[in-house]
Amino acid sequence: MALHLIVGAGPVGSATARLLADRGERVRLVTRRGGGPAHPGVERIAADATDAGRLAELATGAATLYNCANPAYHRWTTDWPPLAGAMLAAAERSGAVLATVGNLYGYGPVDAPMTESTPLRPNSVKGQVRVRMWTDALAAHRAGRVRVTEVRGSDYLGAGAQSMMTMLVLPRVAAGKRALVPADLDAPHSWTYVGDVARTLVAVAGEERGWGRPWHVPSPPAVSIRELAARAAALAGAPAPRLARMPGPVFRLGGLFDPTAKEMREMAYQFDRPFLLDATATTATFGIDPTPLDDALAATLPAPHPASA
Repeated sequence: MALHLIVGAGPVGSATARLLADRGERVRLVTRRGGGPAHPGVERIAADATDAGRLAELATGAATLYNCANPAYHRWTTDWPPLAGAMLAAAERSGAVLATVGNLYGYGPVDAPMTESTPLRPNSVKGQVRVRMWTDALAAHRAGRVRVTEVRGSDYLGAGAQSMMTMLVLPRVAAGKRALVPADLDAPHSWTYVGDVARTLVAVAGEERGWGRPWHVPSPPAVSIRELAARAAALAGAPAPRLARMPGPVFRLGGLFDPTAKEMREMAYQFDRPFLLDATATTATFGIDPTPLDDALAATLPAPHPASA
């Protein structure tokens, strides 16, 4: 029974902890406040993950150190470097495999489906942060100091997931309300289920053939925001969705009052064109198929209110 150390109890960290614990593995989950899923197989610990020494101590004897952390969106440039550096150092000191949850920001705007071989050409500050994290880890791997891997998914679906779809669209669609979306409503877009991120993360971390390269998370066939909203409405028993594209000035105005909205502006290119994820290599190598889209949506939608007596 191996020990696994997970940093971060967001949707992916929690899903990974449950997946491993349900398999009978020992799971140690680290967050600043000691939170996370209440599971008999999950040991929850409060610690500062930027403290490489403390993290290395917690990782002693661990097979894998999973980086499932996610600093506040508007603090990536300040918070990610010390956090990623500490996790890389802790993995090196402890001998644990470092498995990181990444994303697609590093590729920048592309006009074809993204594969793991797509060049890293970020056009955003946040994309540059993610690329630096990966290149530092890969350099350490190639130098023989540590074993690393990274999984990359598209915008998330699933309980607790935070994305444009889960924050701006699905709650309003389920409630039968009009939704304004700063996006091309008809461009095909890949959506990734957090449960599939966890499955992919555990699979690639656990085998030598998964190390030293990134892997894309298998995701259902791409659909537009309009189609996804229609499917969500049908599942929720809600009226047909009423969607409209949010005017640019309104989107920019929102950034004056909400730091997350402000940070989303540099990533708007992902929603102005087809945004397609190709995970063929992951499915072929590890036999992972994506969760059906309607199942992922059902896990994302707000729980229905019980009918009043």
